[in-house]
Amino acid sequence: MRPKPGDPAPDFSCAATDGSTIRLADFRGRKLVLYFYPMDDTPGCTAQACSLRDANRDIAARGAAILGVSAQGEESHRKFTSKYKLNFPLLADTDRAMAKAYGVAGSGLFGVARALAGMHERVTFIIDGKGKIAHVLDDPDCRHHGEEVLKYL
Repeated sequence: MRPKPGDPAPDFSCAATDGSTIRLADFRGRKLVLYFYPMDDTPGCTAQACSLRDANRDIAARGAAILGVSAQGEESHRKFTSKYKLNFPLLADTDRAMAKAYGVAGSGLFGVARALAGMHERVTFIIDGKGKIAHVLDDPDCRHHGEEVLKYL
């Protein structure tokens, strides 16, 4: 079940692009833009990541950090990050535990197809500094996602 605004954000601990482990608790006291995406280095996912990259300075100025999450491993994330000069970590949710906790592992016809292919749904959660879901963007505009996020911060 997907958390809704006002719900506590599901806790997580996941490997990041640089090999470190990132936890939800690391962001207590600041906002977090947690975005799930289907796959590294595909057109929509690239547009979304680059939009967030380009808006990251303004997002950070509003007290928020960005984390991207997909089912690909750390090596895939490192290549994607390097190729597009992403300025935020990507989390390797290879066991899909985060996707399941956040309800983005696959629902509806397209969601089930993505799940069978090992991909997450495209959903963004904005989490407040107390660890509660503030906003859920179920159908983000990939090319303008950074601007969308800024409207909610």
